[in-house]
Amino acid sequence: MRRLVWFLLLAISLVLAQKSGGGAGGRPYSPTPPPMSPGPAPVFPTPPPFYPPYPGPVVVYPGGGGSLGIVPVLVVLGLVLVTVYMVRGLRQAGEGPTASGARLRLALLARPQMQKALRRLAEEADTTSAKGLADLVDEAALLLLREEPAWRFGDYQVAVGSEEEVLARFDAWMLEERSKYQETFRHFEGKKHALEAYPAQVEPGGRYLVVSLLLADRRLLPPQSPLTRSRARQALMDLAGSSSFTLLAAYLSWTPEREGEALTEEELLLLYPELEKL
Repeated sequence: MRRLVWFLLLAISLVLAQKSGGGAGGRPYSPTPPPMSPGPAPVFPTPPPFYPPYPGPVVVYPGGGGSLGIVPVLVVLGLVLVTVYMVRGLRQAGEGPTASGARLRLALLARPQMQKALRRLAEEADTTSAKGLADLVDEAALLLLREEPAWRFGDYQVAVGSEEEVLARFDAWMLEERSKYQETFRHFEGKKHALEAYPAQVEPGGRYLVVSLLLADRRLLPPQSPLTRSRARQALMDLAGSSSFTLLAAYLSWTPEREGEALTEEELLLLYPELEKL
């Protein structure tokens, strides 16, 4: 009972004293074409009157009785069957997943240089175009690969389905990430917001930085479970394989965002219970 009370008090204190956090990304912006005013209706010349030709003699071939025969009928039936099978195959192909969403979380030893690099990447990213978002994923994956010696915990999830289902999962993941911290910087679909008045919470025992990389893509990404260091590297490679032709949405999130702040091990395990030791 005492342990449960302590855990609840710790949870409440962590919620009230969330660290800073930042994020960048969104969905590619597709401008709506301007409406076109209808022009005048085209006027076509009236065709001349048609007079049927005088019917000539009717020729009846012997043995046919005026019939086309059975061969053309079989050809028509074959075409109908082929069309039915093609439609059925297309329907069955459309029933499978067409896109996938992925979320990779890595908890690493915090360094001010890494926090600066993430902030710079988020500020300079083009979050309105598919190419800019794909570049954001590439650069974030590169930063994390260079920090591999500092990796301590990780978690990787993949969801497949239609594009609408994957985007809904992406939005839910993004909302969950943003709920873990006080948002001190955000660059979302071309709009920037910074909370400059936030006081950094520097405390002893803080040593972790959590970076989350979210992606919705038209490719079917393979799962990497259970997550190990080699599988985390492969997951980063899979995410970085997105292109402007396949990307549906992307988001980079990290906490703490302010230099000097870091998560304690208690905060890390309470905020991210899904993490596995790498």
